[in-house]
Amino acid sequence: MTRFALVTTALFASTAAIAAPTPVEELMVPPEDAEKWVFLSEAGQHGEQYRWELDNGCMAYRDSTNLRGWTGETDETVCYGDDGLPQTITIRGKSPFGVAEESYVVEDGMARWKTETETGEAPYDGDFYWAANGLTLAFNDAIRAIRAADGDLKLLPSGVARLEATGRTLDVTSSDGETQIIALHYLSGVGTQPYPIWLDADDEFFGFFSTLGLLPEGYEGIIPQLKEVQAEAGLEATAALSAKYMADEARAPVLFDNVKLFDAEGRTFREAQAVLVADGVIKAIAPAGSIAAEAGMRVVDGTGKTLLPGLWDAHAHFGQDDWKLLQNIASGITSYRSPGAAIEFVVDKRERSAAGTLLAPDIYASTIIDQKHPLAAQSSMTVESEAEAIAAVREIAEAGLYGVKFYTSMNPEWIAPASAVAHELGLHVSGHIPATMRPIEAVRAGYDEITHLNFALMQFLPQEVVDASNTNQRLEGPITYAKDVDLDSEEVNAFVAELAERGTVVDPTITIFEDMIVPPRDGSLPKSAAPWEGLWPATMERGMKTGGYKLLDGMTYDDYQASYDVMVGLIGKLHAGGVTLVAGTDGQGYELFREIEIYEEAGLSRADALATATILPAETAGVGDKSGSITVGKEGDLILVDGDVEAELGALRRVETVVLNGTVIDARQMRRDVGIGGDPK
Repeated sequence: MTRFALVTTALFASTAAIAAPTPVEELMVPPEDAEKWVFLSEAGQHGEQYRWELDNGCMAYRDSTNLRGWTGETDETVCYGDDGLPQTITIRGKSPFGVAEESYVVEDGMARWKTETETGEAPYDGDFYWAANGLTLAFNDAIRAIRAADGDLKLLPSGVARLEATGRTLDVTSSDGETQIIALHYLSGVGTQPYPIWLDADDEFFGFFSTLGLLPEGYEGIIPQLKEVQAEAGLEATAALSAKYMADEARAPVLFDNVKLFDAEGRTFREAQAVLVADGVIKAIAPAGSIAAEAGMRVVDGTGKTLLPGLWDAHAHFGQDDWKLLQNIASGITSYRSPGAAIEFVVDKRERSAAGTLLAPDIYASTIIDQKHPLAAQSSMTVESEAEAIAAVREIAEAGLYGVKFYTSMNPEWIAPASAVAHELGLHVSGHIPATMRPIEAVRAGYDEITHLNFALMQFLPQEVVDASNTNQRLEGPITYAKDVDLDSEEVNAFVAELAERGTVVDPTITIFEDMIVPPRDGSLPKSAAPWEGLWPATMERGMKTGGYKLLDGMTYDDYQASYDVMVGLIGKLHAGGVTLVAGTDGQGYELFREIEIYEEAGLSRADALATATILPAETAGVGDKSGSITVGKEGDLILVDGDVEAELGALRRVETVVLNGTVIDARQMRRDVGIGGDPK
């Protein structure tokens, strides 16, 4: 996975961890005249990349990254053949999550490449090798190759990249007064959605910005300009796609007949049912064949299929673009909570959805508040005092959002007063646990919910881990010490009992930890992604097959498995103790199905596991009276899947039809329209 892909997908993406990386002291040192870019978010700078030409005509790159404690130190050298394309690529060092060593060479008519988990070769015919660990500044080579290919650029190991001009330009000025004209383009074929990148007047890579970005040093201040133009361009594409699925006929009444129905409130499955949705509302539920079809009504034969409430992803972030929203709908996600969304993006999507120009899940969003700090969360509202924290809470409430999410660098002394104000204003309070604070202390200070299982586990970890939980210790601490936690201890029992008594919700996002701690180490896809194999661009799949989190000193993969097993066991313990669990992904959305499967593996019944993605998040969001179950009078949010979910939980992935607030959507077609290449297995 390129650094570009890393920063535009979840920051918990896995990378290889088999061999030791080249030590940082052996990496290249940029010369004084090297060009410099900064790796940044709106919360501040997180690293830099350099580019310079070597005496032999090869290009050299150097990267240093710090993502809230995860550091990367990498260099890259690219030399060119007679055709102007890379003939050799050498990448050395470590990414924020593991080894980045990679090589590529063209010789004797063959292209050969090697990463930590992959060795491959193919006859060379001018195809472009897309490095798994390549640095973003090396995009210039791809841009030039696309131009030379006059459109479609065939990639190695596979795939096709395209670059589309939007016709939009910007006059930008650096802090030193230098001016440039840059043009917005979209790069597709290397991820599930087109990525916005900016080119300069010479058609060279200038930079990009999403949640994170890479911009030339001195141009950090142009982010608002980039966001405004990218929003305009993105709206055109997604508005047209939304309109395709929001035609008048899609709002016609729909009758699902002879389905197996999942009753989320009763935690049971009911055979041979008929369900009628009209005017955006569930109008009737009756035995199969007992609701008469009327003129203008769409009738769907549900024989051999299961009808469920639309799914909730209880932990789903989104940025400026709409692609993820549409992709989630295509997978059956009709509602979600976003515990960390910029106010401006939430308001924008809410307004366009209400106006009928954006097809979007129902969104219940929180905004992150963190202390101004070198390790502050990206895209957070940063504060420097208790008064500022309370002011941020009020701003979130005034914008009409669902809640606030506190983060790991917050001053623990500010949690209680800020939470009190949040509750007065009707806001839900959740978050990571601030460094030095134990989770039960955060709950007593006002947390309604603990996000991520690793932060719940912090209750039982050594103090030095708790004190540094705003660094990579929030993951490496649980990896190291979870295996030593006795889930039957009095300490664990007391913690679970107090969470249950207080009504505290836990959002485990356990799939993150399975993908990172115990993924396949044979170059195959993690369990969360395997059903979609072959549907994503090869560049994306390669980034998923790289073996998980680096092996920590003194530990074995058996230790990793033992710590992960305790994490799964804690899920079962929480559920058995009466703590509400809600299923979230903190990913792209497709991981939700595996999240539910792991809950079943942790000891939940199948119906209870499904409830974590239907009625329970709806109730947690305060909308259980109108969402989360198939009940007469509730919103018409439903999914029809191919198969019997009661007998085969994996059938849940095979979504055929989605009903979103009464709009009937062909999910299989929509998956193809939004960049998911087909149907999961």
